[in-house]
Amino acid sequence: MRAELAFSVGDLARTRFAVSPMWEVGPSMRLLRSGHEHPVHRAWTAQVRPRLAAAGLDRGLLAELVPPAGYVPDFLNPAPAGPSPAFAEELAAIRTAPAGRVRGEIDRLRDGQGRLGPGLAGLYDDVPRLLERVVQEIEAYWEVALAPYWVRIRAVLDADVFHRARQVAEHGAGRLLGDLHSSLSWDDSALRLADRRAPLSRQAAGAGLLLIPSVFTGPVPFTRVAPPDPPQLAYPARGIGALWETRPVVRGGALAAVLGRSRALLLAELHSPATTTDLAHRTGLSAAGVSQCLTALRDAGLVSAHRAGRCVLYARTSVAEALLTATTEHPPATP
Repeated sequence: MRAELAFSVGDLARTRFAVSPMWEVGPSMRLLRSGHEHPVHRAWTAQVRPRLAAAGLDRGLLAELVPPAGYVPDFLNPAPAGPSPAFAEELAAIRTAPAGRVRGEIDRLRDGQGRLGPGLAGLYDDVPRLLERVVQEIEAYWEVALAPYWVRIRAVLDADVFHRARQVAEHGAGRLLGDLHSSLSWDDSALRLADRRAPLSRQAAGAGLLLIPSVFTGPVPFTRVAPPDPPQLAYPARGIGALWETRPVVRGGALAAVLGRSRALLLAELHSPATTTDLAHRTGLSAAGVSQCLTALRDAGLVSAHRAGRCVLYARTSVAEALLTATTEHPPATP
């Protein structure tokens, strides 16, 4: 089935991009719950699935709201007001979603799934109280599954937006809309979505279009239509294939001269988020020494800490990534 979204000059003028943390929460949770071994995200799922289970997030309210397949309630993806909403802003919008709207979208979820789990039945009856629990679970999920990796994810999303903006500047909006995904096509007056089952009219969708790159959305774009908000189209970002690639070897001497050998070694080892115990095993340093170095790196803005159940995961910040890029040892060029 194919849906078609008509565009006026005003709709084209209102078309914009946004990078949304919540558009990574839902699709990534769906991937984890599906049990599938995604060819690109295999390393990420192997690290995160055990943490999800340990935190009980694979059987909570959020898990019921994001089934392995089918509809996901639209209130979980509030329309971003700007190009890069803070995670806290999106949580605030979810927290204040009208009770009638939440119940209506739970009804739609029940129609698609055939039944409601016990958590959603409770949410239906007491939206104000249990919606706060949903927000708390989203925050916990973010710390376990996405925050330690956000520097890498955000770099891919920003690079995609930059590429698309350049497309518009060089070739116009038509090239942009026709090049987003193989299931989308543009014919100068309408955007056609080949894999959308439900019809899509401009009158029912609201004005403009909000384009949201995502590393976990796929293999086809997701849409959210909830007037008066503009329709949202989340599409697979460019460069996902390189998202989890191991970074090149770092010139230890150059970085160690500035940070010290142990701190430079730990920073290089954080190619994926890890606990103090993990890093001690990898490097041969004592747990106390690792902890002391990580504290110093965190105070310097090179490392961030994220609680995952009883553990704390450490991850490199964007400042650290830039520093490592500047001191990366590249192989000699092939003649």
